Amino acid sequence: MSVFVVPVPEPVVIACEDGKSFPVRRIYCVGRNYAEHAREMGADPDREPPFFFTKPRDAAVTSREVRYPTATKNLHFEAELVLAIGKGGHAISASSAAGHIYGCAAGVDLTRRDLQAEAKKSGRPWDTAKGFDQSAPIGRISPGLPDMDGFIQLRVNGDVRQRARLSDMIWSPAEVIAHLSRLFELAPGDLIFTGTPAGVGPIEPGDRVDMEIEGLPPLSFELI
Repeated sequence: MSVFVVPVPEPVVIACEDGKSFPVRRIYCVGRNYAEHAREMGADPDREPPFFFTKPRDAAVTSREVRYPTATKNLHFEAELVLAIGKGGHAISASSAAGHIYGCAAGVDLTRRDLQAEAKKSGRPWDTAKGFDQSAPIGRISPGLPDMDGFIQLRVNGDVRQRARLSDMIWSPAEVIAHLSRLFELAPGDLIFTGTPAGVGPIEPGDRVDMEIEGLPPLSFELI
């Protein structure tokens, strides 16, 4: 007889390019980490230190079909480089941060923009805007870091909506890890979405999203 009062949740795992699987522990996200995106969201990129929010681990999905969420009429895409943490730590230095990264993937931070706007106006948390079911589509994880001079790009139904260089980040992956690890003790299995370039916008059921980061496996899904 089971000692658990409810069924134990299934593990959330992401396929890796080396044929192994990455078990997800937590999902952290960085807000406004590209200057042009910060400006399009009404912020000043020169004055704002990095800030973070989270998604539940089961928000990460690898399905080629993603459900349009309830309670929104304005769902937005946000293309992001995702760091997969392979070695944990607290107060990690930027100079040693690369040694804590197992690999990277292409990911999309789906956002109920209307609910986020309401939360901002009322000074409330972003959980309902960011942490809903299937809100973190992610591609296969490739060991190591991509070339930071490479491009990140997202297309909707074949039309380019976002395109930038990873080097356009305000805070580099190493700096993101350094800042985040002063707030939380990172552990193997953590994912970090590192922010999105300018060009975010709405998507509707039936739209196809294709995302690419140079040197990483592509990510594609259809909104249903």
